[in-house]
Amino acid sequence: MEGPGSIEAVMFDYGGVFTPSPFAAAEAYAVAIGADPAVLVEVVFGSYDTDGDHVWHRLERGEVPIVEALAEISRDAEAAGIAFELAEMFRALAGDHIDRDVVVEAVRKARAHGARTAILTNNIKEYGDAWRRTLPVDELFDCIVDSSQEGMRKPDPAIYRLALERLGVDDPARAVFLDDFEANVLAARALGIHGIVVGPDPRSALAELDALLEPGPAQGGAAQGGAA
Repeated sequence: MEGPGSIEAVMFDYGGVFTPSPFAAAEAYAVAIGADPAVLVEVVFGSYDTDGDHVWHRLERGEVPIVEALAEISRDAEAAGIAFELAEMFRALAGDHIDRDVVVEAVRKARAHGARTAILTNNIKEYGDAWRRTLPVDELFDCIVDSSQEGMRKPDPAIYRLALERLGVDDPARAVFLDDFEANVLAARALGIHGIVVGPDPRSALAELDALLEPGPAQGGAAQGGAA
């Protein structure tokens, strides 16, 4: 059984953890324009629980520029009978940067416990500077693992292993990963990482993180980490 201090590192997704969920925003936008939310999400993001050849996946791996990706998404949307304005849709996906001070404080708390911290995000090269301006990155994180810079994306196991390597963690059971997309969390758990799904209200997920950072006498052990 692992005791207090057994967690060496905590990895946080960016979108949906420090911001509103882009998937929820896409579904709300679909409703607003009278489209089927499931169809629109599939057109824009592809099967997001896989790492495939959909243009959004290639965009997040840094393989295509955003202009090319948006043009392909537009064509696919038209073929699916969805008429929408791209700039309007992406404004909806960006959403408002809601007050997630509670998550920022959780990062600071993890660091106070001696854990190293990282952002592990599927993101877009052209958005790299913008999202970094929303957080005190240098203060909060020991490293950033951005899919568009690394040429790999969640849920590919390789990107989790890369993050662990950069954080200096040899045993995945000594790391925690928080993400709003369940398939990404399941991929982390498959490697032995403690995985926590973050909902619209992050406080229950952060309570799970607290329990791992400060295990009581009946807690500890990789098998329990964040299991739903």
